[in-house]
Amino acid sequence: MTAHERQSFGDDPVKVRETDHYRIEYIKSFVEKWDELIDWGSRAESEGDFFIRQLKERGARRILDVATGTGFHSVRLLNEGFEVVSVDGSAAMLAKAFENGLEHGGHILRTVLADWRFLNRDVHGEFDAIICLGNSFTHLFSEHDRRKTLAEFYAMLRHDGVLILDQRNYDAILDGDYEASHTYYYCGEAVDAAPEHVDEGLARFRYGFPDGSVYHLNMFPLRKEYTRRLMREVGFQRVETYGDFQQSYREDGPDGPDFFVHVAEKLYVEGGGAADER
Repeated sequence: MTAHERQSFGDDPVKVRETDHYRIEYIKSFVEKWDELIDWGSRAESEGDFFIRQLKERGARRILDVATGTGFHSVRLLNEGFEVVSVDGSAAMLAKAFENGLEHGGHILRTVLADWRFLNRDVHGEFDAIICLGNSFTHLFSEHDRRKTLAEFYAMLRHDGVLILDQRNYDAILDGDYEASHTYYYCGEAVDAAPEHVDEGLARFRYGFPDGSVYHLNMFPLRKEYTRRLMREVGFQRVETYGDFQQSYREDGPDGPDFFVHVAEKLYVEGGGAADER
């Protein structure tokens, strides 16, 4: 790795707590290794048809993948017959996603380089569903950015649309109960992904690869109920949360889920009250 390819976090990496910093965290050499971390085949097997089923049950056809990364979910959805627009804030990720689309199904991805906080400026039209997966929402470090982003998502959904957003189980990480199984999300068996520093304002993760290369990501540790509250406050009437794709799960302790998946619905509730939710 040459000097200009190295990630830069300055003299004190744990002080880097800015939303825009993710753009220089995803350097090309890290992006090229991202699929080693995911392992497309194992990831597809571990997820099963969870996301596909959630979308089909709601009659969704036009999907906006706002954190496409290297394109895993965009390609899976295209293979299932959905219409997909793939968005990311990293040009390097979009380039890799475009390559993967051709390789895994011969798809020409419709890619857009966009900042979530100004999504309506760069992406036009309404969508049946928006997916924001891969723990991506935790790149937003300020509450203003999180609220602005969720409002942009809400505005781009048609009536009865759905937002599916996931996050790590930061509750377990912050409370000292973290024992990641890597069963579902990061399926590359030879890759180590673990928190290196955690406090209420930062989760700094270390990613170690078999060739000895090491990369880091600085992310905001979102607690589950905080995320759910923000979704409701920007207008989503029903929010259902799954633990590692299961409706029933243990909330805390070392046996808790690695990831939470929030399914937030934009719908009319008679009487103006909140819909039932979990």
